[in-house]
Amino acid sequence: MPENALTGAGFAKLDDTSASAYRYAVLRGRYERADVAEELEVSTDHALLMEQTLRQLHLLRPMPGEPDVLVPISPGAAVVDLVAPAENEIRELQQSVSEVRTDMLALLPAYFESRRRRNEAEAFDVIPDIKALQAMLDDYGSRCRFEILTAQPGGPRSPEMLEQALPQSLGRLEKGLRLKQLYQHTVRSDLATTSYVRSVTTAGAEVRTTDQMVDRMVIYDREIVFLPEQHVQGRVPGAVVVREPTLVAFLCKVYDHLWAGAAPFIPGLEELTAINDELKLSIVKLMAEGHKDELVARRLGMSVRTARRHISQIMAEVESTSRFQAGFNVAMSGMLDESVGAEPGRTGAPHPGPRYDQY
Repeated sequence: MPENALTGAGFAKLDDTSASAYRYAVLRGRYERADVAEELEVSTDHALLMEQTLRQLHLLRPMPGEPDVLVPISPGAAVVDLVAPAENEIRELQQSVSEVRTDMLALLPAYFESRRRRNEAEAFDVIPDIKALQAMLDDYGSRCRFEILTAQPGGPRSPEMLEQALPQSLGRLEKGLRLKQLYQHTVRSDLATTSYVRSVTTAGAEVRTTDQMVDRMVIYDREIVFLPEQHVQGRVPGAVVVREPTLVAFLCKVYDHLWAGAAPFIPGLEELTAINDELKLSIVKLMAEGHKDELVARRLGMSVRTARRHISQIMAEVESTSRFQAGFNVAMSGMLDESVGAEPGRTGAPHPGPRYDQY
């Protein structure tokens, strides 16, 4: 039985000496090792190696009935005998590859649909239960690696909430985390908030205030964002947890934009008159847009009573007896030409819920 010439490196190679040995075997009608060695002036071992090469290439095969006698075979017959099995293997392998490709590609629709569902499940979580939400906030706060960003619209937090928040904020700062906290200007007049801010800024936190904000927001390591639930009735709103990278990056840009337009809050160092001017200008803008006292108060995170007091002061300053006249006089005075803070945005009235501002 001829040896197979197809190895891991391919078919055996026919060198010049083996070709000469084949021509001599054709001339003699058989391959005799000793005669080939003498004719080609090579060693018997070399003649054996050439014999093995010629047999691997199917150019030599045993004579029927005399297995010890090797006779030469025509190259045409040898190549058919040699290559046909390899060609069959190639065809079978190609067919197998084609079938595997077809079977695997048939799974693509299921893969993309399953991945879409998985991404939806992993990218967003709605947490309606306040206790579960607070546990998640505590967990992410403890596992945060470098930065926590918070935006807290509305008026001042309660002294009890700030008292609970202070140890955790200081603990985060001791771990080397960067804390950036964003509030509305109205918290600057609150004694409890001022005390809290003094403590955390002394420990390294950054606190700023702005006239208006979009909504409550907590961002951990610029990878996870907590947003409040919307349009919830009959219960305290929970939160939506956002993990989808593109949306998280967008929300981080929104926060950075708000932060860039906000004023640093460092108790004892800020100019209160400048802040009052900013508040005044914010109220003037909202009055000029025709908003009622209640909406002005909600937008700026203050009580309706406080908003009405500021509105009365502004009307007195511009010598107006009605809101319409005040709007006209303000426009003529050029107060609206000043640029302070961000464009008005809806924040909604503050409501009880998880302690977003603890971080």
